[in-house]
Amino acid sequence: MALFDYRYFCAPNYPWDSLTATDLPALADAPSIEQERAFVALVLRNPDVRAVLERVANLGLPPWYLTAGALFQTVWNVAAGHADLSQGIHDFDLFYYDAEDLSYEAEDVVIRRCLSSVDGLGVELEPRNQARVHLWYEEKFGRPIEPYRNLEEPISSFAFTCCSVALSLRPDGMLTTYATHGYADLFRGVLRPSPASIAPDGVRCTKAAAYRSRWPHLVEALALGV
Repeated sequence: MALFDYRYFCAPNYPWDSLTATDLPALADAPSIEQERAFVALVLRNPDVRAVLERVANLGLPPWYLTAGALFQTVWNVAAGHADLSQGIHDFDLFYYDAEDLSYEAEDVVIRRCLSSVDGLGVELEPRNQARVHLWYEEKFGRPIEPYRNLEEPISSFAFTCCSVALSLRPDGMLTTYATHGYADLFRGVLRPSPASIAPDGVRCTKAAAYRSRWPHLVEALALGV
């Protein structure tokens, strides 16, 4: 987890503005602070990511992160050389954590505020209180899970290590990053099953096939033998 000044990355000609697909594999072996900076620089190239962060930052939410596909798929789009960095991204997952009020009504208020804040952007924002996921998970997915104890646990539970990345913007303009497993697999385009994943094997295989159909440069860790 690291803090960065958002304004620095928005300034013209910041140092990582020239990163291309050919640079990404080398970043997998770079020092962690360089990886974090490169990750931030890459995802902020997506104007939809910037817009969502900027609009949500001043809502006064409980601790929150923009996470999942909006971020790792932006990096994949850079790796694939796509001009449209939102290509293939179906939704923008916004995780927040409020254990003080687990009611649907309280979550619905936050959801409506968040959706109103991004009105007109043309993005599918999905805000969810991760403190209450265990209340509906079994009904939707067929098996129970333990309550998440913090905001980082659900991010760590994604199907693949490269997916467990997140970014948040504070009202003072500071960015917070989070990556359970670091960024090496993301920069290499490796789909490695996460040891903390709650996704069944069938779901993980389906996701891998769908990802590879949209981003053919991706490879599965088992195929690489690593």
